[in-house]
Amino acid sequence: MWIADNWTDYEVIDTSNGEKLERWGDYLLVRPDPQVIWNTERTDKRWKHINAHYHRSSRGGGEWEFFDLPEQWSISYDKLTFNLKPFSFKHTGLFPEQAVNWDWFSTLIREAERPVKVLNLFAYTGGATLAAAAAGAQVTHVDASKGMVTWAKENAAASGLSEAPVRWLVDDCVKFVEREIRRGNKYDAIIMDPPSYGRGPKGEIWKIEESIFPFITLCTQILNEHPLFVLVNSYTTGLQPAVLSYMINSAIVNRFGGHVTADEIGIPVTASGLILPCGASGRYTG
Repeated sequence: MWIADNWTDYEVIDTSNGEKLERWGDYLLVRPDPQVIWNTERTDKRWKHINAHYHRSSRGGGEWEFFDLPEQWSISYDKLTFNLKPFSFKHTGLFPEQAVNWDWFSTLIREAERPVKVLNLFAYTGGATLAAAAAGAQVTHVDASKGMVTWAKENAAASGLSEAPVRWLVDDCVKFVEREIRRGNKYDAIIMDPPSYGRGPKGEIWKIEESIFPFITLCTQILNEHPLFVLVNSYTTGLQPAVLSYMINSAIVNRFGGHVTADEIGIPVTASGLILPCGASGRYTG
């Protein structure tokens, strides 16, 4: 398992009965987590002194209960700063476990000894975009949500990266890649964090089980002849590391050579010393 254990501003303090107690900077949140199927005693007193609690509804979805939480605050990772705020579906605008991938590809970019063009697809609030830009890459950031792209720009400004070579685009990722193929544009690296289900700006439907392998295959047409890396993230239960590995091998390694590794990613839990699984990633290196 790849473990995001270099945080100082974020911590999973404890887990129990379908929930996790987290520290986001100065604030404590309790949020549901489908991986936490155990019910252990909650001995840490901070469970009772939280700033917000997201309650899942038996009818689907849920809602926040706030005690003492600002509308927005920020945390840092290395030289990056992220603005956070609670919004729908329990999220805060950041997936801290992805830091282990940021560290991995940032090293590749810095050691490449050549200009690196990175395409970040389904780019959300820009964690991977900022990490790649800070490492020296030229980045194209694509997400179907205008609000998420605006949020990513704000994170860039907070991180001192407003002048970094980042192209910010609100677009359907599949249609964008199709246009890049027609334009003849190429990239040294691709990052993708596709949702399980989603809709594009014009109602385009994305179902990951049906769409992900054809999309990875499509993306091979915009990789240059010597790709530096490709990163595919998944939070969908059916897309285990072995599945990611098979897909990347079939679509990319068979065409370009190189090799692929895939594993779960996770966050340490302070109370137990165990690792909380947080999805899976497949990594290709040329």
